[in-house]
Formats: sequence, structure tokens, C-alpha cells
Amino acid sequence: MLCPCGSERAYSLCCQAIILAKKSASSPEQLMRSRYSAYATEQFEYIFLTYASASQVEQSIEDIAQWSKQTHWLKLIIHQVSDYQKDLASHNSAQVEFSAFYRHQGQIWQMREKSHFIIEQGLWRYLDGAVSDNQVVQKPKRNDHCFCGSEKKFKHCCAKSL
Repeated sequence: MLCPCGSERAYSLCCQAIILAKKSASSPEQLMRSRYSAYATEQFEYIFLTYASASQVEQSIEDIAQWSKQTHWLKLIIHQVSDYQKDLASHNSAQVEFSAFYRHQGQIWQMREKSHFIIEQGLWRYLDGAVSDNQVVQKPKRNDHCFCGSEKKFKHCCAKSL
């Protein structure tokens, strides 16, 4: 199985080891990708644990699970990653801007967010994010290639569950 994060690597060689706490995310982008993969594979405890401590008080595993179970994650695109190594010299934070495509209540959505990450106890953590866009995306035509990256026609891929 390919990793849901879009790396085109096997899940077992990409985000799975991070999600299972066998290794730590080495960058904010890697944490972002693993969090996306955790949403896609319903690893809700990992999502909760990767929130910064200041953000965890506003979250619960049950709330994360309830929202995520209504959503089917389709594709992640990373647009920009701040130069976190340079940023670390002045402050322990970084940003990742991404778009996530997902299916919710029979429609395909695109959410664009600029996420903020910090280092706590030597580990990258998700602090918060600013959503700049969240809109319904026009569905591909039946014979178009599916935008999720599967290289299948839309009618044989994501259209099946709409």
C-alpha cells in the first residue's frame, strides 16, 4: 500500500513507523505528512498526541475520531515549507502550507491551510493552522483520471463512494 501522504513510498517505509512511535518526525513536513496519513488510516490517538500541549487542551481523541470518520481523505499536496533549520536559530517554530482533498457528505472538498509547528521536548508538534480556503471541488468527469493520484479513471476510483 502506498503511503496516503503522497510521497509515492510504501506506507510501511514512510509514515507508519512515525505513527507507531518507532521513530520521530525529523521535520515539520514529515510531521504534517504523518498526521495526514494518520487521519487517512484513522489513527486518532497519534493525531491527538502530535498536538502541541497548548492545543491538546482544546482537543479530544473522541472529537478527532467523530469528525474524521465522516471524512475520506483523498490527496495531500504540500505547497511550501518554511526553512525550519534557519527558523530554529531564532525560534522553535516552522510552517507548512498544504492542500488536503477529502470526500465529505458526497462532495469532494479542498482545504488549504498554513500550519504552525513548534518543538516541545525535542519533538515537532502541531500548534495550529490558518485555513485560507475550504471549498467544494468540481468532480472529474467519469472518464477523466481521478485527481487522487491513483491513475485510474474517476468512475473506477473515487466516484464509487460518492
